[in-house]
Amino acid sequence: MNSGEFRKLECTFCFRDEREIFGCCRFLVCLVAPGGMMLTRLKANSEGKLAKQICKVVLDHFEKQYSRELGDAWSTTRDILTSPSCWQYAVLFNRFNYPFELEKDLHLKGYHTLVQGSLPYCPESVKCYLSRTPDRMPSERHQMGILKKYYLLNAASLLPVLALELRDGEKVLDLCAAPGGKSVALLQCAYPGYLHCNESDSLRSRWLRQTLESFIPQPVVNVIKVSELDGREMGDAQPETFDKVLVDAPCSNDRSWLFSSDSQKAACRISQRRKLPLLQIELLSLWARALLCDLTILGSSLQLCESGEGSILTHRLETFQSLQLVNRNLLDQ
Repeated sequence: MNSGEFRKLECTFCFRDEREIFGCCRFLVCLVAPGGMMLTRLKANSEGKLAKQICKVVLDHFEKQYSRELGDAWSTTRDILTSPSCWQYAVLFNRFNYPFELEKDLHLKGYHTLVQGSLPYCPESVKCYLSRTPDRMPSERHQMGILKKYYLLNAASLLPVLALELRDGEKVLDLCAAPGGKSVALLQCAYPGYLHCNESDSLRSRWLRQTLESFIPQPVVNVIKVSELDGREMGDAQPETFDKVLVDAPCSNDRSWLFSSDSQKAACRISQRRKLPLLQIELLSLWARALLCDLTILGSSLQLCESGEGSILTHRLETFQSLQLVNRNLLDQ
């Protein structure tokens, strides 16, 4: 899969494969610390900061799995995956408190729009900037009653939101919504008639509510509902309610667990990740119940391996006789 390629399966479900999203590779040196943890120090920068710690248990697992599945591509992928300074963070502007001065500053610094001229659907209200070299803006702190001007998100995370092609007045469900970035992005695209943001985990749900409070004003917030339901119950709880469903499904989140500080929890997570495709299939079997006829679900996942979540879900989709799966590239660049 080429960098920037985007696969969309249309009709009632869309699945995207976020591979090769980490940016440019960087030279790194590894140091082994006591207790089996591996400390990774990136090539010294001007501040001489120590990079995040890499969990040797997880890295060893990835070495075995991905060297077999990705072949020669694993070496480059590994270098980028283990180099946080190379990860690209996009700056998504909040149209409800537009940062005009910041936009001028980003232009002067050489930032460019992320999807300009690349997608069949990208509303003018969506302004997302990316540096041509790995860079990260500081996050804005939450202030009661004051809307934030921008949201930092992984550069690839905006793609499934745009692929959903939200229109004004539509009813949309963000099934696994925390921390809220995709919900915020949806509201940059259009004014939905109803946006249901669901997050089953109570702590993450509070994070989601704070995110929405930080970016969305009245009266737009009046069309938003936040719930803490098990996603597998949504179809029966609200049958044939939504025009479109966005599902950022529970996934292995390889990059996050690679930097786990607890090797025992990481080992447990490696075991649990094998069960994730089954959970996703359970969700898939119920997502369609929440949809009005002949409309769209879009699902997203963040796992590198070909034999993992993506292939299992695609295989499962192919067993649904009522679905027509269509692969096409949404990005030319």
